[in-house]
Amino acid sequence: MFINPMLLHKVDSPFDDDEWLSELKLDGVRFIYSTMNGSNFYTRHENEVTERFPELITSQIPKGSILDGEIVISDENGKPNFEELMSRFQVSNPKRIPSISRIKPVTFCVFDVVYYKGRKISHLPLLDRKEILNEVQHEDFPLITKVHSIADNGKALFDLVKEQNLEGIVLKKKNSKYEIGKRSHNWVKVINYKYATVDITGFRKSEFGWLLQFPNGKPAGIMELGVPAEARMAVYGLSKMVACKEVNDFVVFPEPLKCKVKYRELTKAGYLRLPSFIEFAS
Repeated sequence: MFINPMLLHKVDSPFDDDEWLSELKLDGVRFIYSTMNGSNFYTRHENEVTERFPELITSQIPKGSILDGEIVISDENGKPNFEELMSRFQVSNPKRIPSISRIKPVTFCVFDVVYYKGRKISHLPLLDRKEILNEVQHEDFPLITKVHSIADNGKALFDLVKEQNLEGIVLKKKNSKYEIGKRSHNWVKVINYKYATVDITGFRKSEFGWLLQFPNGKPAGIMELGVPAEARMAVYGLSKMVACKEVNDFVVFPEPLKCKVKYRELTKAGYLRLPSFIEFAS
């Protein structure tokens, strides 16, 4: 049995409020763990991925439960490594799964429980669901762990996140219900973005995408998200005014156009992960 998870809104800054809980935002993949009929695992888009993660199957999760959380793979410093997780997530060959699950096991980090022992508990306040979650998670099965919350102190937690170069924090109202399939202002996230000034060197001829490079000439990846229509039209208009050339699927400018972007982190290849447009720069 699958449930559409409750989604968050985004805010720019953390805050302190004793009616809210603060949690680490984990850099992983949203994961629904259901024991309504055996053990079944789903992504937030209802793709069943049970067979890909046999290391998470355990009889210790009570029958009739649905848990919400994130799967992660940690690096040598104990920090979530999103690229490593994506590499593991793409392994679907049944012959490879048993060995890769031993070599690169994922950890399921649970932050909420929606059904417990066959009973729907989404109507209960978050604090009550957290208490029930304490009964679900067993310390002797370390691949399933609980995301810890702290009361208030959103600003201090976010400062720690920036210091440790983690992804961000989530703030949740203590009395919030679990709103199945809805995006709610009762849960909000604050992302620990990084910022850079890069060059736009061209754009895709087909689907939207700006080709980026760092000021030192090294490629910075492709920006596909967070670009407003007026900025897209400005770049497209510039291409009509200057002598561009076409290279493979790209229109390439003779001179780069600078812009400021925010992004999550640098990938292993040195590209910006999920760059998003802020403004043009001089």
